[in-house]
Amino acid sequence: MNHKNSGRKLGRTTSHREAMLANQAASLLRHGRIKTTHPKCKELRSFVEKLITIAKEDTVHARRKVNKVIRDKVIVKKLFTEIAPEFSERPGGYTQIFQLGPRANDGAFMSFIQLVGYEPPEED
Repeated sequence: MNHKNSGRKLGRTTSHREAMLANQAASLLRHGRIKTTHPKCKELRSFVEKLITIAKEDTVHARRKVNKVIRDKVIVKKLFTEIAPEFSERPGGYTQIFQLGPRANDGAFMSFIQLVGYEPPEED
């Protein structure tokens, strides 16, 4: 039976999946937008939104909880000082997913995941 088993396995072991999601979350928080496969985007969305919700309450306990997942202190500082205050009035839905279509070489469905309000840098 599959009762109360939520989340996707993404063809990886538990430790690999947790490390991959932590790395993708760090990249998303650093850059504001990343491109990956659609199932990874959908799994990453809940992962990142939980981190942002924790970061909205700027306490030592919240920082320690986020530090357990995101090991880069620069990104954790950015999350607590820049990203979380932007979403302080928002009750959820901090990310958006944009579908791109299948990848050319293997047909995997690709998507962008980005923080709400993300403005891509202008290219000259």
